[in-house]
Amino acid sequence: MIQTKLTAESDAWFLNDSPVSQHSYRRAMQTALEVIQAQFANLDKPYSGVPVNRLASLFRGIEICPEEGSDLETVLRHAGDLVLRHSVAVHHPACAAHLHCPPLTPSLAAEAMISAMNQSMDSWDQSPAATLLEETVIRWLCRLFHFGEGDGVFTSGGTQSNFMGLLLARNHYAHTRFGWNVQKEGLPPNGNQMRILCSEAAHFTVEQSAALLGLGKQAVVPVKTDGDYTIDLRDLDRQLRHMRSTGLHPFAIVATAGTTDFGSIDPLSELGDRARQEGIWLHVDAAYGGALAMSQNHSHRLDGIETADSITVDFHKLFYQPISCGAFLVRDSSSFDRIKLHADYLNPEEDEDLGIPNLVAKSIQTTRRFDALKLFISLRTLGKVHFSRMIDHTLEIARETAGMIDSDEKLESINPTPSLNAVVFRYIPDRTPDEDRLTRQNRINREIRQIMLSSGQAVIAQTKVEGAVCLKLTLLNPRTSLSDVHRILDEIKQIGAQLETQRGECESHVKHAGSTSHYAKLL
Repeated sequence: MIQTKLTAESDAWFLNDSPVSQHSYRRAMQTALEVIQAQFANLDKPYSGVPVNRLASLFRGIEICPEEGSDLETVLRHAGDLVLRHSVAVHHPACAAHLHCPPLTPSLAAEAMISAMNQSMDSWDQSPAATLLEETVIRWLCRLFHFGEGDGVFTSGGTQSNFMGLLLARNHYAHTRFGWNVQKEGLPPNGNQMRILCSEAAHFTVEQSAALLGLGKQAVVPVKTDGDYTIDLRDLDRQLRHMRSTGLHPFAIVATAGTTDFGSIDPLSELGDRARQEGIWLHVDAAYGGALAMSQNHSHRLDGIETADSITVDFHKLFYQPISCGAFLVRDSSSFDRIKLHADYLNPEEDEDLGIPNLVAKSIQTTRRFDALKLFISLRTLGKVHFSRMIDHTLEIARETAGMIDSDEKLESINPTPSLNAVVFRYIPDRTPDEDRLTRQNRINREIRQIMLSSGQAVIAQTKVEGAVCLKLTLLNPRTSLSDVHRILDEIKQIGAQLETQRGECESHVKHAGSTSHYAKLL
């Protein structure tokens, strides 16, 4: 009796071929769709503007797991009220802070398929068709980046891909230079002399990876950047000469194709030459800029990427995929031998002899999502021409935005010719005798960003350049127009002007923003 009841209930809670299951699934998905549309897709601001303390209060006292459950429709609608309506609306044209893209509708449909199938990408018998599709998409990616017969694996994003690039570089160097097997023997005795070179504008995950690999952050040697925020080759050569003369072991150069703040692309061909001359690994972090390979107008800016030993590319940035979705590519498929392991229950050696692919041998993850499907469906639906148009459009919007800023006496452009679609700038207040100019400028720019978020009018980023607090627009969204940007810049100048006056005189702007008490508290 109990077993019969549990089986009947399971039909309602698990997707299967029973009429009860399929009715329950359709109802759940339909309700979820209604909640998404009502509480998220229809948001008229990029953020609700609810401050952190008030939002946190909404979560206090929630019973996470009650003794008896509730109706699914009720639970979903409550989640909409609590979470969706107070989330950042990544699709909104005024959401322009980070490398945080609006996801394509085809990829959202794919996500529903991915979650329903729940394939695990670690072994063939958990993901047969999924394994073959991922391998097919990886081969296409290798051709896109001119890696010929290279190989790769899908990852959670740039952090994991950069880690894998330096993991393989470390193991390769230890084997070829020291005759040392890191997998079996741990770090070599002279591991504390191994060094990684990257520009001072490289992503923080280079240092993070060095620490996790047992080399320490001290293993990362930052190389100066030039006026375009790309790696200075003369300083790189100087660092290499110094290392050789002092007995250090440079084993990897990390090039960046799209720095986080400026989208700067290091000279890839020249770095490829240096890596070959030195006999060391070249890893290209193209998490941001890798999408230029899809552009008809800008793909040439990745010339030289084919000389890399490994590449990071993210799809949850300029490929417009839902988080998380990335890939790690290698030019030589045998590179994965440095991390390959066999588990009898998962990827026995006999499977390899039979030609059965088990992707776990190429990954530092075991259980892994079938993320290749959403990229595949998006690429097949839009095609390369449309992807190119979207990317090129956002780059053009960024260039025109930088021009608007450069011609405005109250704004200062930090990168007047954006390399990708990130525009860094700052509001310039008038100097007052009672406060240091930089201190005043930094304070006002910080407060501008906070007020913009608190009003819900725009989500913009803050960064620092040579000690100066700056604002940043990351214009990934193809729906963002110049008129949207113009409104954001006007709002920045209005807030800045109010901040330059006495705090008590800010009431008119506060009322205009529609959140008097919260604005007054911030100001």
